[in-house]
Amino acid sequence: MDIITDPRALQDWALRWRAQGETLCLVPTMGYFHAGHAALMKEGRKQAKKLLVSRFVNPTQFGPSEDLQAYPSDESRDVSIARDCGVDVLFMPKAEDMYRRRHATWVHVPEMGKRLCGTTRPHHFQGVCTVVSKLFILALPNVAVFGEKDWQQLAILRRMVLDLNFPIDLVGVPTVREPDGLALSSRNAYLAEAERKEAPHLHKGLLLAGRLHDEGENRAEAICGAVREYWKETMPNSRVDYLEIVHPESLEPVERLGGTPALAMAAVQVGAKARLIDNKMIAPRADEL
Repeated sequence: MDIITDPRALQDWALRWRAQGETLCLVPTMGYFHAGHAALMKEGRKQAKKLLVSRFVNPTQFGPSEDLQAYPSDESRDVSIARDCGVDVLFMPKAEDMYRRRHATWVHVPEMGKRLCGTTRPHHFQGVCTVVSKLFILALPNVAVFGEKDWQQLAILRRMVLDLNFPIDLVGVPTVREPDGLALSSRNAYLAEAERKEAPHLHKGLLLAGRLHDEGENRAEAICGAVREYWKETMPNSRVDYLEIVHPESLEPVERLGGTPALAMAAVQVGAKARLIDNKMIAPRADEL
């Protein structure tokens, strides 16, 4: 496995391989690898001849009061995991090499980025779209792999790729979970012992939303109300940022479920440091088809 830190060197590497007709898969990450990242890399290994993983804590997707400086990091472990997953190149640039002084060009999908996580993180998806666009231009991948836990991010990037005519296929990988259902996340490291015991109820609440629909409830408001009551009882030290049922592609709110899949999406602040997100696809019942 090669490690590249200079963006121009990465571009030269990618151009050489593309000129030889090789296919290339990109897996963008912010590091602190866990089994979820490994699943993305293993999927990427299947998608193309060459596998590139970026490890870059992107400063432009963090707000002024967010955890940029405290974001967990373990470079040596990340290098080891990437090597074990068969990565060809691990790209680890510095922020000043990705964003020159007085950087003034941004990419965003404003309508899809202003709701859900965008309500409390207004510049987050602008930072995501900009850095992913830069990675696409540097690496020229045929395919890029992202986790479905960050569903809003994936939906926005799919729209960006469509609108800007990037010749890249985006592949989503199902969320990897702990045995108790908690979605794997680098931010789980922030959870204190008592908070860790509460955290799995985020997923269990979304499972409740699916069961309520399966039992005949179609009103999104009623389903969300029941889930919030469940969380009030099971996560007393947490605060719900949002809970919505939306169309999986457009992310527009759904008032009544029926006929097509819907997505329950939530973000919850668990304790002082950990903001956790999760989602659950709700399939139509047989009587709705």
